[in-house]
Amino acid sequence: MEEPSSTFLTKNEKEWWRTLRIRLTNDVYDFDTGADVNKKESVVNLLGSRTGTLVSAYLLLALGFLGLAWVPVKAGNMRAILLLGCAVISGYIYQCPPFRLSYKGLGEPLCFAVFGPFATTAFYLLQGSTREVIHLPFTAPILSASLLIGVATALILFCSHFHQIEGDRAVGKMSLLVRLGTKRGSGVVKLTVIGLYVLTFSFGLSSALPLTCIFLCGLTLPIARLVVSFVKENHNDKHKIFMAKYYCVRLHSLFGTALAAGLVVSRMFPKLGLPSTFGFS
Repeated sequence: MEEPSSTFLTKNEKEWWRTLRIRLTNDVYDFDTGADVNKKESVVNLLGSRTGTLVSAYLLLALGFLGLAWVPVKAGNMRAILLLGCAVISGYIYQCPPFRLSYKGLGEPLCFAVFGPFATTAFYLLQGSTREVIHLPFTAPILSASLLIGVATALILFCSHFHQIEGDRAVGKMSLLVRLGTKRGSGVVKLTVIGLYVLTFSFGLSSALPLTCIFLCGLTLPIARLVVSFVKENHNDKHKIFMAKYYCVRLHSLFGTALAAGLVVSRMFPKLGLPSTFGFS
């Protein structure tokens, strides 16, 4: 039987493979439609081989899916299998033919679901001990955290389209940003960032998350303000706005770390306000 720590390392390795596969296949199919013709960071453009990139992507898909399926099967957790299956299917219809829902403006909602409620919740469930057959329950803290992670991840995807609107529109990739335009898109970024912190505060006040999460996540407000101000000032400059997605990555990393630290600190010091429904024993 595997201990939770071993399970954590194994599933994260397989998830890295799956996420890399998403990046590779996305670049291949965008290359096919011409959306990435001027995208310097496209893996296909960097390697100069569409076939090699696609073969690597599907090899990673097979390894990642088998690995992710093996962990919950070994743990006997069918709920995690179902959630991971939903994540893989959503990732496929997001980018792959004949669906390509990202070309219809559904990329951000799918990204939110995949990396938020589906993957985050599934990975939490897999931390149950197989030796003692502990099946962790769905709880307000994990569901709340998964929603916040989903929002922060979808924001990265949204901001990655600012500098390629013209190219996307030319090949019929009608992303949300193509439909909205950069000015209204900058407003969406502001509302999304505000919503992220309003949700965090609300979850804390309702005891869905510990107060330590509110405090530590609040410390990330400077990078959040940087994202909003940078996009507002540069949304029309396709050269400068290129950096927006990287600022969003920083926000995602810092916010996620703060959120996790808040849960850990509250677990170590229960009097700091961790809800009793957290689910760990």
